[in-house]
Amino acid sequence: MQLHSSVFYSRRLILFLPPLLDLFIILSMNTDVNLRAADNIRILSMSMVEKSKSGHPGGAMGGADYIHILFSEFLNFDPDDPAWINRDRFFLDPGHMSPMLYSILTLTGRFSIDDLKQFRQWGSHTPGHPEIDLSRGIENTSGPLGQGHTMAVGAAIAERFLASRFGELFAHKTYAFISDGGIQEEISQGAGRLAGFLGLKNLIMFYDSNDIQLSTETKSVTIEDTAMKYRSWGWNVININGNDQDQIRNALKLATSENDKPTLIIGKTIMGKGLLDNDGKSFERKTSTHGMPVSEAGGSFEKSLINLGGNMDDPFMIFEDVRDLYKIILSGKSGNAAEWKKRKADWASANPELDKKLHAFYAGNLPEIDYKAIQQKEGSATRAASAAMLSLFATKIENMIVASADLANSDKTDGFLKNTHPFTKGDFTGAFLHAGVSELTMAAIINGMAIHGGIIPACGTFFVFSDYMKPAVRLACLMRLPVKYIWTHDAFRVGEDGPTHQPVEQEAQLRLMEHLKNHHGENSMVVLRPADAAETTVAWKLALENKNTPTALILSRQNIKDLPSEKNDRFADALQSDKGAYIVADCHGKPDIILIASGSEVSTLIEGATLLRKDNLKVRIISAPSEGLFRNQTEEYRKSVIPDNIPVFGLTAGLSVTLQGLVGPRGSIWGMNSFGYSAPYKVLDEKFGFTAENVYKLVTAYLKTYSK
Repeated sequence: MQLHSSVFYSRRLILFLPPLLDLFIILSMNTDVNLRAADNIRILSMSMVEKSKSGHPGGAMGGADYIHILFSEFLNFDPDDPAWINRDRFFLDPGHMSPMLYSILTLTGRFSIDDLKQFRQWGSHTPGHPEIDLSRGIENTSGPLGQGHTMAVGAAIAERFLASRFGELFAHKTYAFISDGGIQEEISQGAGRLAGFLGLKNLIMFYDSNDIQLSTETKSVTIEDTAMKYRSWGWNVININGNDQDQIRNALKLATSENDKPTLIIGKTIMGKGLLDNDGKSFERKTSTHGMPVSEAGGSFEKSLINLGGNMDDPFMIFEDVRDLYKIILSGKSGNAAEWKKRKADWASANPELDKKLHAFYAGNLPEIDYKAIQQKEGSATRAASAAMLSLFATKIENMIVASADLANSDKTDGFLKNTHPFTKGDFTGAFLHAGVSELTMAAIINGMAIHGGIIPACGTFFVFSDYMKPAVRLACLMRLPVKYIWTHDAFRVGEDGPTHQPVEQEAQLRLMEHLKNHHGENSMVVLRPADAAETTVAWKLALENKNTPTALILSRQNIKDLPSEKNDRFADALQSDKGAYIVADCHGKPDIILIASGSEVSTLIEGATLLRKDNLKVRIISAPSEGLFRNQTEEYRKSVIPDNIPVFGLTAGLSVTLQGLVGPRGSIWGMNSFGYSAPYKVLDEKFGFTAENVYKLVTAYLKTYSK
């Protein structure tokens, strides 16, 4: 669909204003003031980058017309309540266009001019790429291209999920803004495919198509027909001049009335719109302005600023008529929000139980679950134990959504699916997302669900394919999103599938995220590798109770013997997993050797200890499902589990370095230091030395050298 100019004025924002203001608004909302508002955004964006001597002005200047029309005339939000649950969501994908976002949020009152002047500086509220801060109107952290709009897909799914349970009163739009780079990123295929397949009618994405990227023009790397691509995925596609405000209005009007498909608005924009060079000639459409200040890119900051109506004495000035316009706009937004809240209050009075449930969803409250009463099959694989938990959650946790990347019957997320049904176009009454073979897309989508609020999202795949997910996992850690990862087939015991599917280095990579702190000083992630079914039950308990960071569950393919319990209460023992590491089996007096592992290797240590005890050795065995949680404990507790000056032997199916921080500098580790091989897993246990006999042999040799 191609749109041409035809003027119409949106009256959404004036519905609830006093009549005397009505005429003033219509007179104010003329072409000149709207163009000046867009130019004001261009000036602020350009000035931020110029002052900081760092940043990306060109794209922000090209997108100014769209962002002004969207925020002023279409985006529903409450200026006094940034966390309003029924606000429209706006997800920026190209984080380098942060000057555009900070500028529009300054016009809406979320940032100050001083904030803009501190762009990219230590301690400022305006970092180089936006970081999630709902109080300032920033819905998502963005920067790695492709993830922002994929998170928007997740938020749009969450919106449909909640509306299907509480009614269309809770419907709202999800807007995304994507650039040429985001379109090129591979993740865009998964996001586009799923959004079209599910018919996310309330998802509206603007593609800022300026034909320029950081190093080249886009024609140097692609000849694709983007509109045709998205149409083939089931999207409604509209082509416009992205700097023509009337075309933007008409496109958004059509998009917001769409009832069947997500909408892509392809706006052809001008990189660096309004820029002049030192001779006063146009400096638009230059690759150099993508990623450096105008004056360094070859243009004239002074001439460009004056050309756009600015003043060199005050380059951060907000034009008076633009300021007045936004005062009126914000009053209208407040009126709209107040009217909705009145309708919501009426709904709550008529539906008190539903309202209670809605509040519980958004508060992240969990139902009462008697974890001790859960019966796990003896000696089961931890992925099977997880399936038992998920089966229960599907009936108990009404706002949980589980996704799988075409592996539900293998990663055992089908335990959840058996008690619900998958999302399909127009039907979000279920709670399962078949993501298809697209692990990174899936991870970014559940980030978007978590950002939206009201949802507890989890997703599953093989542990080796966590490699595909790392960029989205990292953003989840940075944003403190309480998403849950279900990673199964945790080690070389995948067996016959061979080294392509056998994780080795993956656990060490994830454990590093337990070492890395987020900006709140917390471990950025909780990583749990349970040793048996009871620990898996507790791992899920910990995962659900963790509302501040992502949680990963690393689970076995093969069956594992249940660990022994001296008090015949394995569940009570496993509850100690919340300390990260605990004593599974101990000796009387001071140990001669401490054995430590996580996952299925703990049961191997149990068997090895039986042989060591025949030599009259005193053995302590430790299960360490989470090194990060263990490091959070008091020194007193840590020393009580692993005292100084006692030999420590670690066993891991991952890289040896995985346990280095636990065994200490004098400890000994038997691990995997090469890729695996294709063979039955019991054969691999023998070949790789993961047997009781080899544990006995290694520990005996280690003890002979330790005292020396």
